[in-house]
Amino acid sequence: MSDSFDVIVIGSGPGGYVCAIRAAQLGLKVACVEKRATLGGTCLNIGCIPSKALLQSSEEFEKANHALKDHGVLVDNVRLDLARMHARKNEVVTANTKGVEFLFRKNKVTWLKGAGRITAPGAVDVDGTSYTTKAIVIATGSESVPLPGVTVDEKRIVTSTGALELDEVPGHLVVVGGGVIGLELGSVWCRLGAQVTVVEFLDRIVLGTDNEVATMFQRILQRQGLKFRLGSKVSGAFADADGVSLTIEPAKGGAAETLQADIVLVAIGRRAYTEGLGLEALGVEIDDRGRVKVDRRYATNVPGIHAIGDVIAGPQLAHKGEDEGVAVAEILAGQAGHVNYAAIPNVVYTWPEVASVGQTEEELKAAGVAYSVGKFPFTANGRARAMGDTDGFVKILADKTTDMVLGAHIIGPDAGTLIAELATAIEFGASAEDVARISHAHPTLSEAVKEAALATEGRALHI
Repeated sequence: MSDSFDVIVIGSGPGGYVCAIRAAQLGLKVACVEKRATLGGTCLNIGCIPSKALLQSSEEFEKANHALKDHGVLVDNVRLDLARMHARKNEVVTANTKGVEFLFRKNKVTWLKGAGRITAPGAVDVDGTSYTTKAIVIATGSESVPLPGVTVDEKRIVTSTGALELDEVPGHLVVVGGGVIGLELGSVWCRLGAQVTVVEFLDRIVLGTDNEVATMFQRILQRQGLKFRLGSKVSGAFADADGVSLTIEPAKGGAAETLQADIVLVAIGRRAYTEGLGLEALGVEIDDRGRVKVDRRYATNVPGIHAIGDVIAGPQLAHKGEDEGVAVAEILAGQAGHVNYAAIPNVVYTWPEVASVGQTEEELKAAGVAYSVGKFPFTANGRARAMGDTDGFVKILADKTTDMVLGAHIIGPDAGTLIAELATAIEFGASAEDVARISHAHPTLSEAVKEAALATEGRALHI
């Protein structure tokens, strides 16, 4: 194997492996460094993919226990086979990671197995073997943020990694953090029979989500059985063979109390992972949150070293990393790579799903932008009624003067798929009227998008 490449990508998560594949498609000689036994990074191995597999399986269990009878499907003696559920999750993970390995072979990307360290611009050491390259792309992703006073053992006190591997349903699961990861995994175990309490420092969940959506979202999750302790912080935890004793305090001060749990999931966010890369010795600039600083071409201050994905600023989303991976590969090949950050969607994969793209009402108000609001509830959508999934709505925000779509927010069935149309609208500068005039198939959930676009001018037809 040659020890010289055009591009070496460090990290094989969605940003890294997509970058490597795209660079190879463009005719560059590419290697990707990965220290795991399998490709795909956190997302495919212990993040996005296994969590979605468990979310899907737990939804099926919930349907069999409760929802199917409304459709005239009677299922008696429904039981949980958690071992089989985990086995299916692992099969899904294996299929995806093996898929990336196949794509590497297909595109002639060399997998350098081991931990990578940048020894100089254009030089990477992988477990004692040196390689040279014209360009280096750091795509090492992120790791869970630790909580002061709480020691994670991945048994009683777990991160998302441990929460995906619990071998029995906990009696009481306490989730520390009301963000995407905590709510998704909390939903999984709640559906499977756990009592779930979410402890959140702020007075709301899913920070950054449209306030109206967040309020309805919390109400729906409470109806599903999740309990919330907002405006509260965890200041300590003691784990023993019987469970975990958590010390909970009001965020704004007050008397502490003890909360007992069988399992505690710490999900207060993720931080850039740069351990062992040698960036400090190289003089690579890092921001005050530990992220690698890059310019608009994803270049660091050290020539020849680039970075993408969770390790740089911006939303920590797999598809954001993928888009950046494509962009930097095209830049390195002499093309014009670009990512429109205003058109990157965000999805919470609970049920109902929550999806958004563009700006929120709160952001538009703060910026002094005049806008119109169009809303349409799923209770008035024929397909949602037929499915029995009528919680939620579609909300479109359009510029008051130009009618350009500025933001879109959906809570409801299959919101993560529906948001793609509105991301497309923002990407190409479409107006709400443009969306409204597109013929949407009937009966589909997408008709709610059309109706919300019509509603920005008070023209909704079915409410």
